[in-house]
Amino acid sequence: MAAWLVAVPFLAFVGTFLVYPTVLVLFGAFQDSNGAFTFGNLTTLFTGVVFDAFVRSIELSALTAVIGAIFGALLTWAIAVGNPDGMLRRIVVAGSGVLAQFGGVPLAFAFLATVGFEGLVTKFLRDNVGIDLFAGSAWLFDLPGLTLVYTFFQIPLMVIVFLPALDGLRPQWREANASLGGTSWTYWRHVGGPILTPPFLGALLLLFANAFSAYATAAALVSQGSPIVPLQIRGFLTGEVVLGQENLGKALGLGMVIVVSIAMGVNVLLQKRVAKWVR
Repeated sequence: MAAWLVAVPFLAFVGTFLVYPTVLVLFGAFQDSNGAFTFGNLTTLFTGVVFDAFVRSIELSALTAVIGAIFGALLTWAIAVGNPDGMLRRIVVAGSGVLAQFGGVPLAFAFLATVGFEGLVTKFLRDNVGIDLFAGSAWLFDLPGLTLVYTFFQIPLMVIVFLPALDGLRPQWREANASLGGTSWTYWRHVGGPILTPPFLGALLLLFANAFSAYATAAALVSQGSPIVPLQIRGFLTGEVVLGQENLGKALGLGMVIVVSIAMGVNVLLQKRVAKWVR
């Protein structure tokens, strides 16, 4: 009984800020402006600018997930093969823990102050090198800029989630491979590669879900237009609503929940497959 009492604040928090909003989104997605049941909101998800926003969100999330996974895995490997108690590992792990959570308005401001129209790097390149970063377009405030900014927190997140898998590679496996006459290629082909593939793909899916659900950074950086789904939802929740489509924002939210749930479900399956190897 005491254990349940201790868990009450946590359950109340989850119920208030996760379960209750999810239920509202679920029921609202199937209601029209008069509260009647309809599939019209979900049908709209596959048409016009709403569908385009989903496509752009998936493309942005997939691209930043791949970039973050590749460079993050290389960085993780660099610290995993080094001294486990060394200064480099401690600095990278601690820095990754901070930078993975460094998002929202502070991250957007950091990039504006660095590579914005009057940012430090922008002015230096323009005044001293003759390079104008915004000669072609205002790329920082569109999908290319979001790709750059999202990658900033995707790489350290990859370090955090992929490092335990690399640490789980036991030295005895490499020694056994060498004693049987195997080469490094043999080891990675038959031992290391198959073991690391599921956690790598799982981390890739986690990065995808992380980017797909990100809102605050994009909201602070993109002031006009709604190129991705979270900003589309913002538009519907702040009054930019077409008559008769008041619940379309909830349908968009339901679509995001479904996409993220699929990614996380596949991630769980991959983690179960590799769990027995890294225990």
